[in-house]
Formats: sequence, C-alpha cells, structure tokens
Amino acid sequence: MIADGPKEQAKRAGATIGEFIREQREQAEVSVRQLARLAGVSNPYLSQIERGLRKPSAEILAQIAKGLRISAEQLYLRAGILEFRDGDPELVSAILADEGLGERQKQVLIDIYESFHRENAQLLAAAESEAPETPAAAVDSSPVTTHRNQPHPTPAGK
Repeated sequence: MIADGPKEQAKRAGATIGEFIREQREQAEVSVRQLARLAGVSNPYLSQIERGLRKPSAEILAQIAKGLRISAEQLYLRAGILEFRDGDPELVSAILADEGLGERQKQVLIDIYESFHRENAQLLAAAESEAPETPAAAVDSSPVTTHRNQPHPTPAGK
C-alpha cells in the first residue's frame, strides 16, 4: 500500500471537516446560503468546503463556528489545526464521535473534562510548591535513642 502524500492528506482532512460542517448545518436546520451569510463567506465557497474541495483557514472556521453556534475549538480539532493535549485524546474522540449527543452537549463534556484536568494540574503544582523541601543532607539520620533504662520518678511514700 502506498502512503498518501501531503496533498492527499489535506484533501482527506478537508473532506472530514467539510462533512462535519455539513452535519452541523443540517442538524441546526440552516441552509448553505444562510450559513454562508452568517459566516461572512460566499455560498459557493462554503459549498466547496462542505464537499471537501477547499480547506478553510482557522479564521474562516471561527466564522463558521459562530454561524453554527458551536465552539471554534471543535472545528479546529476536526480540521487538525488544534491538537487536544490535556487528558485522554481517545476520550475526546469518543465524545466527538457519539451520535447520541448534540454538539453543545459534546462541547460541555469536553470543557468540563479539560477544566478538571487544569484544576488538578494547578492543585498538584500548588501542593508541590508548598511541600517543605528537605535536602537529604539536612535529614538527621542518627538512631533514635530510647530512655528505658533511666529511672522514672516515683510518687512519694511508695
């Protein structure tokens, strides 16, 4: 099997993002003409994006996302412009692929997931910075002595 070159990969990514945009547009019950107007692009250009013939820039994706009322990050992830770095990318892919969830629900889940990761990272960093650093040389390694053989005071009269 021959590996695809950059041109073929770009076409495939364009088709994937185009298909996703079309799905979102149809789900929102918005026509190509309406979305083109909302996104500030021409009707033929949006149609070419949806058919995978054109790969939109990040700026155009942001405008389309605004017109669809979904997050631009979702489109950036789909287009390969943005990589998911926090947490488990397979989990995010599973959320995005779940047809039982609406786009807003998917975005809320991803936002919450990312929020927990950021919060946990901040808590870990704070705990590490507050922990007293004890250099190995400063630790007293002398044996602990017990005082069992020393006489204890006894109460008077006994």
